[in-house]
Amino acid sequence: MTSTVTSKGQITLPAEIRKRLNLQPGDKLDFIVREDGTIEVHPLRGSIQDLKGMLPRPRKSVTIARMQRAIEQGGQG
Repeated sequence: MTSTVTSKGQITLPAEIRKRLNLQPGDKLDFIVREDGTIEVHPLRGSIQDLKGMLPRPRKSVTIARMQRAIEQGGQG
């Protein structure tokens, strides 16, 4: 498959690629350039904000001091 770069540096991704990556208008892509010169393209899915609400709220709050003690004790407290 081929695509042509426009004078503005844009390309049109072939329909087969868009379908394979399940791309929709407005989706963002991440380009990874490897040392051997190959380039990987990965769709960026969601943001950190999408994770909000995935875990239940803790039953009680924990102080920084208590977290530090737990770290020092290897997670035992």
